[in-house]
Amino acid sequence: MQNVLTVAIGACFGLIGVVFGSWFTARRQDRMWLREQKLKAGVGFNTAAGQLLDYLRQEQVADGGVGANELVGRMQEARSALYLLCAGDTVDLADALARRVWKAQPTDSSEDHNETLDLLRRFTHQLRQEIARP
Repeated sequence: MQNVLTVAIGACFGLIGVVFGSWFTARRQDRMWLREQKLKAGVGFNTAAGQLLDYLRQEQVADGGVGANELVGRMQEARSALYLLCAGDTVDLADALARRVWKAQPTDSSEDHNETLDLLRRFTHQLRQEIARP
């Protein structure tokens, strides 16, 4: 009888270990998935915003470049993902950057352009910090 009790206690501890191990693994995978999705959305947003800024300022877009409507669509899709995945500070910077890029004109001064690029850098920095958080 004592052997059965010992085996049952051992089995219970083993089962508890499996349950906690599974829970920790699932939690880790969820964090990794979220991080990957934030990274994809951030890269898509940064790329589309930079290309749209160049396009609106009448600068050269890469060979086989796309039109403004497609770039706006890409930026909006990535921004929607950022809304769903990221914290308020990151979303606020993405909004500010999107508004700034949409207002870009070929006649903008270099100071305006530099402020837009600074906003892009701040957004990238904020997103990098958010992705790095455990």
